[in-house]
Amino acid sequence: MAVTALSRCVLIQIAASSVVISSLARAQDIHPSSESKDTTTTISFSGYVDTYYAYDFNKPVNHDRAFTTQPARHNEFNVNLAFLGAKVSGPRIRGRLAVQAGTSVQSNYSGEPTLGAVSGPSLTRFLQEAVAGIRLGESVWLDAGIFFSHVGMESFISRDNLTYTRSLSADYTPYYESGARLMWNPNQRITTTLVLVNGWQNISENNRDKALGLRVDLSQNSSTTISYYNFIGKENQLRQLRFFNGVGAKIALTPGLTMQANADYGSQQNDADDSPAHWYSVALIVKAERTPRLGMSARIERYADPHQIIVPTGSEEGFEATTASFGVDITPRGTSRAVWRSELRGTWADDSIFPDHSASGFSRRNVAAVTSLTLTF
Repeated sequence: MAVTALSRCVLIQIAASSVVISSLARAQDIHPSSESKDTTTTISFSGYVDTYYAYDFNKPVNHDRAFTTQPARHNEFNVNLAFLGAKVSGPRIRGRLAVQAGTSVQSNYSGEPTLGAVSGPSLTRFLQEAVAGIRLGESVWLDAGIFFSHVGMESFISRDNLTYTRSLSADYTPYYESGARLMWNPNQRITTTLVLVNGWQNISENNRDKALGLRVDLSQNSSTTISYYNFIGKENQLRQLRFFNGVGAKIALTPGLTMQANADYGSQQNDADDSPAHWYSVALIVKAERTPRLGMSARIERYADPHQIIVPTGSEEGFEATTASFGVDITPRGTSRAVWRSELRGTWADDSIFPDHSASGFSRRNVAAVTSLTLTF
């Protein structure tokens, strides 16, 4: 059987990797060092519970809130996210295993592909991270498995964000990825991440292609980080080429005032012809901490996907919307493990896309209030 050019490249890479690994192993045998044994390896355990109550003034009949993943349910006490995790840290190895559940998990993993009998969200949605890593060099790590996404400025875990609810920019970019990750820290100010993954927020595969992504974080000082991230790959079963770029910044303007901003732009081959379709988003978040126990946040954002590449609506104008929110965070006296967060959020779309209880069944606006109590342990 003839060997294709791609197969030859793969074989060459495997052979080269084997040579490098063998050489490193021999070098370690000849030159033993104080790091020959992972005597400083540590294992730590953690947990998190994020409970909430949300009231959507559109009053969706089935209680599912549209075009958001957090919080996902209306007029209902529920758990947004709960997880238990174990983390391994050592001079040569690292890894994390965390299992999770909650309405944000159900919402985000509902789009997992079900191509084949052993795929889909029924098992994988319970794995927040399952990643193993080895050190290849002084400041180079290789990780493989399921891990948090390299894209965007907001985390899947609410405690790590300036606001409780997520920006549209975050909800419509990957929260998680499955594949391999190479991380390089040439110095304390630069972190570079290169990923090879199955696709755009999918653990199970839906075509024969893989996707590439890059992230570079530049820390000017302890209070300022500027980030660039991208993604390129052929998505869905039609194998349409998607190219996505984003830039973001998080800056502590004063000890009690933090600003975060991002601008994202994506393009993908169109169903109708070969011309690409485009979408973009811009967001600005400001948080002021008046005391160690009281914080206030505000956000303004614009998201536009007129061709419905990322956000299908079935409407003529597609998904084009502006979001604003205001939130208050309260940390009880004597602890930092519990936080009470409340937020009022409104979204105004160019078309009637939000389900509501009116005669038409749809509205151009959506307003919701949410309160949450979280605990870290």
